[in-house]
Amino acid sequence: MNTEIEKLRKQLPEWVKSSVPHSSTGKVASYIPELAKASHDALGITLLNTKGEFASAGSFQMCFTMQSISKVYTLILALMDNGEDIVFSKVGMEPTGDNFNSMLKLELVRPGIPFNPFINAGAIMVSSLIHGNSQKDKSERILQFFKELANNDNLKHDEDVFHSELESGHLNRSIAYFLKGNGVLDGDVEEVLKIYFCHCSILVNCADLARMALVLACDGVDPLTGKKLIPPRFVQIAKTFMTTCGMYNASGEFAIQVGLPAKSGVSGGVLALVPGRYGIGVIGPALNDKGNSQAGIELLETISQEMKWSIF
Repeated sequence: MNTEIEKLRKQLPEWVKSSVPHSSTGKVASYIPELAKASHDALGITLLNTKGEFASAGSFQMCFTMQSISKVYTLILALMDNGEDIVFSKVGMEPTGDNFNSMLKLELVRPGIPFNPFINAGAIMVSSLIHGNSQKDKSERILQFFKELANNDNLKHDEDVFHSELESGHLNRSIAYFLKGNGVLDGDVEEVLKIYFCHCSILVNCADLARMALVLACDGVDPLTGKKLIPPRFVQIAKTFMTTCGMYNASGEFAIQVGLPAKSGVSGGVLALVPGRYGIGVIGPALNDKGNSQAGIELLETISQEMKWSIF
């Protein structure tokens, strides 16, 4: 038995317990009404290694929607569908320093394309590049891709969250129409937004995220099945964006304190990875002012420092 996984199994409950109080200074996302129903004090984690051994603690069985974590994999699917040249003619490669839902630089900086695929403007743009014959077909392709990555045929959309986003997503709608007006976004805006809201509303738990992260940790191969799911070059691109932009405008601080490629979502989920070794899924719905899980970040910082996992 891997002694490292045994250490994690022993220590994780204590690390989770010591991180939970940090939830008190965070707030559950409420601008999407359905997300406001999440438990404020919940905190859970699953770590999965390349041998299929795992360690879990806390509220790791809790289900939640992927939200912005899904942007990692829709970017990869768009790259697989179109190639780098087309994707990066529509979206840039740089951090913004702004909030994830800001549209400020779309107007200030030419040529008016989103700065990166992980801000909302960039992810909406990426959603428009997914191949398919209809909005429903494209959304089903994304869900099927996610099922394969998580090795879970039971993944589905949370219809309540999807409709909540559809009804309350006025800022995202503004961003999409601005991109359309700039001649950057092709296709019907409302159909593109449905694709975007659909992949944000896919339900997962910590084990699903850990399995999806493990594929990235192993350069696109699921080590537990041997399947090659993603070209290594596109994994490299995704992991680079995770490091530079994955935690919104707190990505630099996260790189220093935790030092792992990661992506967060406003449901409180965090996907992270230790290259070649572990996939990690975390849930902690109470968010800090940057939109990241308050207790989840604290927990990942503790684990990374205790295990000396920083890639830097």
